[in-house]
Amino acid sequence: MKLTHFQGFIAAGTAFLVDQVTKAIVVANAADLSAGIPVFPGFNLIYLRNDGVTFGLLGGAPWWSLTALALAVCGWLTVMLVRTANPVEAIAYGAIIGGALGNVLDRIRFRSVTDFLDFYVGSTHWPAFNMADVFVVSGVGLLLIAPWLSAKLKTGT
Repeated sequence: MKLTHFQGFIAAGTAFLVDQVTKAIVVANAADLSAGIPVFPGFNLIYLRNDGVTFGLLGGAPWWSLTALALAVCGWLTVMLVRTANPVEAIAYGAIIGGALGNVLDRIRFRSVTDFLDFYVGSTHWPAFNMADVFVVSGVGLLLIAPWLSAKLKTGT
C-alpha cells in the first residue's frame, strides 16, 4: 500500500472514530440533551434523530435504501482513493468515506442518524448535524481545493 493510500485510510478511520465517539456521548446523555443545552450564543448541543439525509431530505425513505446508497458511494470513493496519487485527494476521500460510514452504522443500529450540533441566528436554526456530516462536507471542500493546495505544497509557497 502506498503512503498516499495509507493517509486516506487513516483519514477514514479517524473520521469514523470521531463520529462514533461523539455520537456515543450524545446518546448516553440523550435525556439531558433532548431539550437542548446552550453552549454559547448561536450554538446548542441537542439530541435529535434524523431518518433522512442532509437537511432531512428523503425523510421517511426506507433506512436500508439510504444505507445501500451510502455504501455504493463509499465503494466508488474507495476506488477513487486507491487510484489517486495525490495525498490531499486521498485524505479528502478518506474523510468522506469515514463520515459516510459513521452515518451508515447509525442507520443500521438505530434506523436513523444521531444529530446534535445546532447552530442558529436569532430564532432561525440551521438543520442539526453531526461530526460525520462535518467530515463529509470538509472532504468535499478539500477535494474542490485539492488541485490548488497540491500545487502550493509542491512549490512550497
